[in-house]
Amino acid sequence: MELKTNYQYTYFIHPYVIREGKYQRYLMKMLRDKNCNLKVFQKEKDLKLYKYFLPKIREFLFSSFSYGSNKIRKLEELPIETRAAILAKNPCNIFEYQLQKDIQGKLEHNSGIFFNIQKIEIVCFSTGICFLLIKTNIEDYSDFSNVLNFNYKFKDINNELVNLENYDNIRIQTDSFADTKTFREFIYNITGSNFEATKLNIDTERFLTYSYVCIDQEAWNSVNNFDKIQYHFIKYANILPADNNRDYEYEKIETFSKWKYAKLGLTKLAMTLFSSSKDMNNYTILPEEYENQYLYTYLFNLYKKIYLKKIELEFKDITKLKRARKKFVDFTKNLWIQEITDDETGTLLNDKLQDVLELDKLYAEVKSKYDILYKELNIEKDRKFTIITAIILLMSLAINLLNLAIFMKNS
Repeated sequence: MELKTNYQYTYFIHPYVIREGKYQRYLMKMLRDKNCNLKVFQKEKDLKLYKYFLPKIREFLFSSFSYGSNKIRKLEELPIETRAAILAKNPCNIFEYQLQKDIQGKLEHNSGIFFNIQKIEIVCFSTGICFLLIKTNIEDYSDFSNVLNFNYKFKDINNELVNLENYDNIRIQTDSFADTKTFREFIYNITGSNFEATKLNIDTERFLTYSYVCIDQEAWNSVNNFDKIQYHFIKYANILPADNNRDYEYEKIETFSKWKYAKLGLTKLAMTLFSSSKDMNNYTILPEEYENQYLYTYLFNLYKKIYLKKIELEFKDITKLKRARKKFVDFTKNLWIQEITDDETGTLLNDKLQDVLELDKLYAEVKSKYDILYKELNIEKDRKFTIITAIILLMSLAINLLNLAIFMKNS
């Protein structure tokens, strides 16, 4: 039986890294772009987000919560260079990219899957680690297989090596993006070179996938249980096409659910939430929570992973050793040991993400290198101290012998 969908959207996430020392200049570029606007969070408007994150993490991710209308107005009146210098001091800045019009796309040549690009956001951390977020949704189609095929194909649209002629070409039929080539150019104009990301072994040719779907309750309800459609969920969580017959073990997907008719799947390349319209919450409240609180929880953990990789790389450069050690200590104190939320589901999600992304393992590896460098530094300090002490003692002995010789001569 073909599954039918009631509601769906997918964010495709592209991580990239700004070169050291170029972050402020990058912010200037964003501020100069007439289509790019700083996203300002307000307590009244974004109350759920405000209440979800604990103060330290909230300040780290959303500095603009502390902005008043007067501060925003004054900031906008400043020259771009000054604004960029002020924003560069924030741990994180988020921009909204305003498209000229709704972008309708077409997947495949003839009777393809039509989709819209609804929203584009750019999340920039002061460390130079950034994320481009592209929100899409499929229109005029209710078959769940179209969701599977679209997510499977679109995630690789930024890969220049893909032979699009043999890959069910994705055509974006608008004035803004005439084809996939211009879409890639659009991405490059925002992200720039992949050089820094490649140094950290980040795959920039495949999008990370963050997806939500609500299927029709006829397939999953009090009579028809989840086990009957579990194989659909496995394909969805692993971003596989509808016709994939691969025997994927269920245990290979990290899953959890705090809801009766919704299940979340986590892999290294995707986070997906699969739900049923049997519960009204799944097409009213949960989609909005997933698009805000849980999305930023996901991004925060992705950031931690990339930043740890960045510190690990800097430990290999003797010229960056001292700064890297300080960065690691600050990261541990300000982010790593901090709880991010009191929300029960959010806490569970954060723990699951740390497991799937292997953050504890990565942190332990970086800490081990830090400990070795710290010991070597102390050994070096002790060695230098011993040498200096020995030199001082020898000089003192020489002076005493000289004084003794002078005394004996005068006697």
